[in-house]
Amino acid sequence: MELKDIINIVSNRLSEKRFFHSKCVMERCEELANKFGIDTDIAKKVGIAHDIAKEIDNDEKIKLAEKNNIEIDETERENPTLLHAKLGEYIALTELDFTPEMGHAIRAHTTGLPNMSMLDKILFIADRTSKERGFSDIDYLNNLLEQSIDKAVIYIIEKKIMLQIEKGASMHINSIIARNYLLKNGNL
Repeated sequence: MELKDIINIVSNRLSEKRFFHSKCVMERCEELANKFGIDTDIAKKVGIAHDIAKEIDNDEKIKLAEKNNIEIDETERENPTLLHAKLGEYIALTELDFTPEMGHAIRAHTTGLPNMSMLDKILFIADRTSKERGFSDIDYLNNLLEQSIDKAVIYIIEKKIMLQIEKGASMHINSIIARNYLLKNGNL
């Protein structure tokens, strides 16, 4: 499917604010794809579509996952917003003609996963560093990115873990597994 068609589909499923975020992530994916030698068209498609399931009502997320035999773990039942990554992958594969690799990047963009591909890492970082985000640590994160994409991914995962600790909330096990995998196998 052409990028313009994907953009149209995504724009019809998201609020103006969420769609703007998705466009910013698409642009950041393109920048990072150029930097790391990944197909920019694929990166842009993944970037624009990554949150396609984000604004589905949480009860509906659970129903859709169950209806389509998408596994729901205990943490996702407690926090169904996490399901937007798995549902986004499903929608991308079944409605947007995405390849399994592209779908996997969408699945990985929220919690991270062990053995992430370069496309997975690009989307994971783009979602955190897109221009509208405005996080105070963006310069530090971009400096890490110059050193190693794996260092940048670990940093983002650790920030997510710390945020969950501060909130007294549970952390998805995939984030811990992804962090441990990169610490052992990453290019640090």
